[in-house]
Amino acid sequence: MTFTTRPELLGTHGMVASTHWLASQSGMAVLEAGGNAFDAAVAAGLVLHVVEPHLNGLGGDLPILARPAGGEPFVVCGQGVAPATATRERFADLGLTRIPGTGHLAAVVPGAFGAWLDLLARHGTWSFPDAARYAIGYARDGFPLVPQAAATIARSADHFRAHWPSSARTWLPDGAPPAPGSRFRNPALADTLERLAAEARRAPTREAGIEAARRAFYEGFVAEAVDAFCATPLVDSTGEAHAGFLTGEDLARWRATVEPTVRARVAGREVHKTGPWGQGPVLLQQLQMLEALGAGELPPGSAELVHTVVEVAKLAFADRDAWYGDPRCAPVPLDALLDPDYARARAAQVGPTAAAEVAPGHPGGAVPHGTPAAAPPAPAGAGAGAGTGEPTLADVPRGDTCHLDVADAAGNVVSATPSGGWLQSSPTVPGLGLQLPTRAQMFWLDDGPSGLRPGARPRTTLSPTLVVGDDVVACGTPGGDQQDQWQTVVLVHHLWHGMNLQEAIDAPCWHTTHLVSSFDPRTLEPRGLHAESRLGGALADLRARGHAVTDAGPWALGRVSAVAWAPGGLLRAAANPRGMQGYAVGR
Repeated sequence: MTFTTRPELLGTHGMVASTHWLASQSGMAVLEAGGNAFDAAVAAGLVLHVVEPHLNGLGGDLPILARPAGGEPFVVCGQGVAPATATRERFADLGLTRIPGTGHLAAVVPGAFGAWLDLLARHGTWSFPDAARYAIGYARDGFPLVPQAAATIARSADHFRAHWPSSARTWLPDGAPPAPGSRFRNPALADTLERLAAEARRAPTREAGIEAARRAFYEGFVAEAVDAFCATPLVDSTGEAHAGFLTGEDLARWRATVEPTVRARVAGREVHKTGPWGQGPVLLQQLQMLEALGAGELPPGSAELVHTVVEVAKLAFADRDAWYGDPRCAPVPLDALLDPDYARARAAQVGPTAAAEVAPGHPGGAVPHGTPAAAPPAPAGAGAGAGTGEPTLADVPRGDTCHLDVADAAGNVVSATPSGGWLQSSPTVPGLGLQLPTRAQMFWLDDGPSGLRPGARPRTTLSPTLVVGDDVVACGTPGGDQQDQWQTVVLVHHLWHGMNLQEAIDAPCWHTTHLVSSFDPRTLEPRGLHAESRLGGALADLRARGHAVTDAGPWALGRVSAVAWAPGGLLRAAANPRGMQGYAVGR
């Protein structure tokens, strides 16, 4: 019997899995009260914005994948766009060759709130005030602050005091960092949510109320506060004070969009992802190559399987860096990238040893614009600045954003990955208790497919997943560039090796760092492989194959959660024990 830290949950009424127990239980409370999976996802997502403020926020970003009972999967894009005046020329005038990872210059339109409201309006049954009451309660009355949130605040405290006074007022009660496990309150965020709920209550119908809340955020008091704040120069990770380009007009012009999924058939199932404005298709590329290489025949935990998955990831991410971007603003050869013949040709490049250099392919014969280069190493003693890098500070374990999955008895399924608006990366907007997304750091200052263009979506790493076959599986994870690597490991174990969801999540995990980081300062580790020590003797074999192996410890990599619905109404759920705060609940 395969070891698991907890059982895979089975039930018939509803399942919620997320990266924080309070969000999971809030979503389950909605299902118990008669709400559907869409209502529960919105309520749980709003709670995540409150209780994991170092990982996401109400002013952040959000892609949602969902499948209504018996219907077609779809995407709600809550990835906000670059400001209308944010151009490469404006950054050149500031003497910048990269967009900083923190502060006003990196701000894009906050899209998470609009995406939740779109999902609630189209497919939910609850009003916005009802869905928001759990989040309002935690913001007003307090919640236990997880240790990593407390550590993030402590590491940012000096910067807050010196440069971001609005953040100091919010995150340093009584002038000091809060203790781990202490009861933390964000009354300004509670006030913001209550004002939005009050606008909704004045409307004559549920749908009109949701639209009223949306207008209050994107055209009303929230947009006005954002407009005024971004015009105020504040110190960012360059060490200089800059005002931002984001304005209230940028918020007013933006709306969440509903789009078809991008899909590929693998292991007899259809796997669904976002478009190439996110990195989602890179999961499809990896799974197609792995199928071509017969990865299902390689034993779990073997050096051969880990090597194969890593080398495939390097090829897929080289394609991501060369080809992906917002298809509304630049051409992306997506059909050619997902052509099975192209996958087989790329898979044939996998050799017996770790590749030292990996080039993007030529899908459909196209020639890459140019592969982005990693940043040069920083001088000795130099730092990138607090809040840069992955969605956490550098010395916090990598792999931190948020994720949630929900399934109800009717067969509605949701997978969502809220992120951005990190307290350590963006100054708190005065009076609102929220931060802005710093996702513009993911643009390159060139004219490639992921280059900065006004109104373009930055190529986000946020990447929820739906797998549709005999059942419907929703899964995802925090983790920046690792999201579609950790999910690949879990799906290989589940789809090809027959592990149940909890077994697949608990199995030893790994990822490569031989890719250009999506986050400032854009590092790359040639042949880098981070792996859990539970792989045992395989680590020595991988070193012998040329991988630069970092032993990450026994339980360090991956934060995947998952739910599943099967015809007949059997529901399953699983959550990750790593980090000690993700839980699945259901009955």
